[in-house]
Amino acid sequence: MRFTIAREKLQEGLSAVTAAVPTKTTLPVLANILLETTDKGIRLSGTDLDIAVSTEVLADVETQGSITIPAKKLAEIARELPSAPVKMSSAGEQKVTLECGRSRFKLLGLPRDEFPSFPTVRFNESWRVRSGDLQKLIGHTAFAASTEESRPILNGVLWELRPERMRMVATNGHRLSKMELPITSEGAPSGDLIVPPKALEQIRKLFPAEEDLEIARGDNHLAFRSPFTSVFTRLIEGPYPNYEQVIPKDNDRVALADKNVLAQSLRRMSIIASDQTHRIRLAFNAGMLKLGVQTPDLGEAQDEVPINYEGDPLEIGFNANYLIEILRYMPTDEVRLTFKAAERAATIEPEGWKDDARYLGLVMPLKLID
Repeated sequence: MRFTIAREKLQEGLSAVTAAVPTKTTLPVLANILLETTDKGIRLSGTDLDIAVSTEVLADVETQGSITIPAKKLAEIARELPSAPVKMSSAGEQKVTLECGRSRFKLLGLPRDEFPSFPTVRFNESWRVRSGDLQKLIGHTAFAASTEESRPILNGVLWELRPERMRMVATNGHRLSKMELPITSEGAPSGDLIVPPKALEQIRKLFPAEEDLEIARGDNHLAFRSPFTSVFTRLIEGPYPNYEQVIPKDNDRVALADKNVLAQSLRRMSIIASDQTHRIRLAFNAGMLKLGVQTPDLGEAQDEVPINYEGDPLEIGFNANYLIEILRYMPTDEVRLTFKAAERAATIEPEGWKDDARYLGLVMPLKLID
């Protein structure tokens, strides 16, 4: 194998695939990237067996071949090389030589045969989605997925694909985030997929917003591809909870608030809140929201935020961190909060959002202790 590549192109390919390479592994070849020559250049691939990324970059190929090379060391070398053409070659399957300017490196690799093969996914029935739309869904929902191992199904993000719309939902059982976008994907099947947030984050970073992605499902994998890059991820198996049952339809107490003012007040109150529950008290009255927190072994704090409020006065408790987090992803300066009672779920939505998307956050209340 022998080829010449611009340092910038090498770095571009490496940055795309190294995120899929595990930092610790008991299988040595997984710490490597697979490097293969193609008709137009080279293909770089990396995997941790849950997520696999493959990307093709332009290079001047003299001799065909393939080898696996330590991903971390190759990325570190590429980052420190001068801005000059990089020549890479390997005479066998165990060693690759890299030359750039006056620098010369030899890295020990592993044979291509040891590298795991990627999942087989057919694209005969696929969805076509604009990357920017997908990034919007991921960016506004994936944060709400659970990180606890007790309910593995909640560690994933539910992605509902329909010919006319797509929706993502994530929850940890205490807070929920849901976004829906209209799409046009004629002839595509309907599908409900539960995708790991780590894979979605790779998708969000890898593909330019203006790019069209083709998406297809295998037996238990999902594949994304553009003209130069492919991503495969293992799906989470099982039925996702019926989230529609949790979203209230009859909340009749409504508050309009400045997102940033409310978030700042919540952050101040959370300093004194319990490290275990992060509980704060919110008292809604016409024109004013009073925030309070009392932690026996620490102290107490109060604050007030002007709001527009319709409905009977209400005192309700929440995990301050959940409210702060959902507010962070609200795309408007003003937010709309709705309530029914102190023991019922509250919703948060962007107020005055001029967008085709529909977005909703939900937080379950905490019992107040007098």
